[in-house]
Amino acid sequence: MRPITVTQSGAGSTSPIVLDMHGRPEVSLQVDVTGTVNYTVEQTLNDPAVSPVWFGHPDANLVAATASMQGNYGYIPRAVRLTINSGAGSAVLTVIQSGITG
Repeated sequence: MRPITVTQSGAGSTSPIVLDMHGRPEVSLQVDVTGTVNYTVEQTLNDPAVSPVWFGHPDANLVAATASMQGNYGYIPRAVRLTINSGAGSAVLTVIQSGITG
């Protein structure tokens, strides 16, 4: 299992993390917050390179959150990203999909 991390400082979104749609469905997430931010973990089933529609994570604890948090998916989205809605701090999103090695 190879963790993939992306970081966002200030308002905006990270680059998408593309998951293996044919891989195992176990996907773990962790967001580590530094400073003060309001963030949302988002996912899409669309191709992230072609104007995707992003949705907030189905776990309400990962939508408009302010503290470090862990979560997971019960299915494999095509891609996941972290959006900082407001604040002056930063956040790191770590994603691990079982069966991916590197």
